[in-house]
Amino acid sequence: MTRAIMIQGAGSNVGKSMIVAGLARAARLRGLSVAPFKPQNMSNNAAVTVDGGEIGRAQALQARAAGIAPLIDMNPVLLKPESETGAQVVVQGQRLTTARARDYAALKPQLMPRVLESFRRLAGRHDLILVEGAGSPAEVNLRAGDIANMGFAQAAGVPVVLLGDIDRGGVIAQLVGSHVVLAPEDAALIQGFAVNKFRGDASLFADGMAFIAARTGWAPLGIVPHFADAWRLPAEDAAEIASRPGGPIKIAVPRLNRIANFDDLDPLSAEPDVSVVMIEPGRPLPGDADLVLIPGTKSTIADLAAFRAEGWDIDLAAHLRRGGRIMGICGGYQMLGRSISDPQGIEGPPTTVAGLGLLDVETVMHAEKRLGLIEARLCHDGTPLRGYEIHIGQTGGADHAHAWIEIDGRLEGAASADGRVRGCYLHGLFADDRFRAQILAELGGTGRVAYDDGVDTTLDTLAAHLEEHLDIDRLLALAAPV
Repeated sequence: MTRAIMIQGAGSNVGKSMIVAGLARAARLRGLSVAPFKPQNMSNNAAVTVDGGEIGRAQALQARAAGIAPLIDMNPVLLKPESETGAQVVVQGQRLTTARARDYAALKPQLMPRVLESFRRLAGRHDLILVEGAGSPAEVNLRAGDIANMGFAQAAGVPVVLLGDIDRGGVIAQLVGSHVVLAPEDAALIQGFAVNKFRGDASLFADGMAFIAARTGWAPLGIVPHFADAWRLPAEDAAEIASRPGGPIKIAVPRLNRIANFDDLDPLSAEPDVSVVMIEPGRPLPGDADLVLIPGTKSTIADLAAFRAEGWDIDLAAHLRRGGRIMGICGGYQMLGRSISDPQGIEGPPTTVAGLGLLDVETVMHAEKRLGLIEARLCHDGTPLRGYEIHIGQTGGADHAHAWIEIDGRLEGAASADGRVRGCYLHGLFADDRFRAQILAELGGTGRVAYDDGVDTTLDTLAAHLEEHLDIDRLLALAAPV
């Protein structure tokens, strides 16, 4: 009999994704077949699934924690912001439309059947489904038509544990306030609560836990201390991207407004020889960088305009004159070319704009999205590597003759004649230890980390952390048959 429990947050960024990942690993170590599920996610950090779609990166990490392959059913609705008011809507792994917030609100009731369909398919295969909410159920202005929090929990009959974040302060108000504003039938679904990101002596908050329990009637499940190794796990929220000081090799990464698939940076941050420096708007690209890495973006043309507005195009040209190296991934690759054309108006009004002109290639946007897990090899020595594609647009031109990756006989990417400027569409390359070691060797360093092993070790450590500080037995007992 399949059981399910839902982890909702008393606010955004309270650590739901990490807690679900840790619970998934803990449940797996207890011998349970477990799967993650998030009805609706909003993130430009997506993962490609084995069944040919895309889901939020957090659900892919949670699937890894559970010891299973990521599937589209684990995140049936994914919103990928393209502007301040609009987002691409991905349903069961495939792009459905682009919608503004008001239009999406009208669309949500049509999506609930697809959400429940995915949930039931997963439930038919596993002992336990760990469901993650989005944002906070206390945003009662969004309750009508909700598919992400209490709307889903009511429709699927799944009990809820509410998670608060003490690190930002006001956790008693977060949790008790949620109880106050929720409709009685929604509040009744909440069976327990926990406090996350505690620093210091947790016993000092015992009275706080008792107060919350008395005011809400919910079971106290524990106080989870701040998990110091959280940065070693792929993040989903762009707000969590941070510079990682390390060794002498400096890799500068301009923070694009719509940065996407930024977990490409995580394996570099894990290397002792590397310092990954995020360059915030208002700051120049550093003159002493060994490599400038332009990451993926959900809005290439808009982010290219912002790149120029920051003066980063001038800094980049100076970096190249000093003998520096440049790499662009996906949208960053498109920016490096001579032009980007969007004749169908996929990213906005139809237009053609000049690129940075550092690669002799041109990009034309197409509505069809290329999605896939990729087995490839480096052209110069045949080194095998793995990655994934998730992009729109086709890129070609004279520098494609210097393509440096081969995928099933198809050349991928482009490079300048001297090899100091390179770009490609493949994400996830730096997670390949062999490829990362080659790149670091070019920069005068050494690849020392077995990255995937490190992620699994961190998940084990996270599970042990939760076993120590969270009453997992009681939490699992709250899970209901579905």
